[in-house]
Amino acid sequence: MSGLAIMLVDDHPIVREGYRRLLERHPGYRVVAEAESAAEAYRCYREAKPDVVVMDLALGGAGRDGAAAPGGLEAVRHILQWDKAARILVFSMHQAAAFALKAFEAGAAGYVTKSSAPDELVRAVETVAAGGRALSADIAREIAAERLANQRSPLDGLGPRETEILRLLAAGRTAAEIADALCLSVKTVQNYHYAIKGKLGARTDAGLVWLAIDTGLVGSHRDG
Repeated sequence: MSGLAIMLVDDHPIVREGYRRLLERHPGYRVVAEAESAAEAYRCYREAKPDVVVMDLALGGAGRDGAAAPGGLEAVRHILQWDKAARILVFSMHQAAAFALKAFEAGAAGYVTKSSAPDELVRAVETVAAGGRALSADIAREIAAERLANQRSPLDGLGPRETEILRLLAAGRTAAEIADALCLSVKTVQNYHYAIKGKLGARTDAGLVWLAIDTGLVGSHRDG
């Protein structure tokens, strides 16, 4: 079949249904796969080989044996490791410039917030599919304002994997759970943990949690 093949990744079925209806109203757009977790996104991408992935960052659920589940940043990284040509558009509730910049560092081709007008998502999908980069107007303003004010987020010094590990640590996951979720050794996770503390100047794990809350990486009730 001709047209633009799209995969949706969001952990809310009703939300995915809304995106599907919105996108498939556009001539030539068709949703060929849906996923609700990072692991499922990777598997579905390999099976469906879509032209564009529309990816949420906040993927809930749990990993194997109820352990930690990787989020959207890790899903972006994993898909691009398998297919360097993958075109991924992040569609997220997070409106902070730091999140958009982390998504681009991970390899995403676009970032649109869920508070954007529906047509903005459609235009972003078209731009990303054509090989361009897309950024919703509100995030573009946030990045511009941050740079003009010479402000830096504490997350700026972390790479995408470090950001994901910080999110899981702040959500109360153990080193063993994080290692299982990200296919790393416990020692590697512990090394990341130590490095993150050093980069952020946090003396304790409680300090890491409060910093993650302050930047919006997790909620004050600890997102899982």
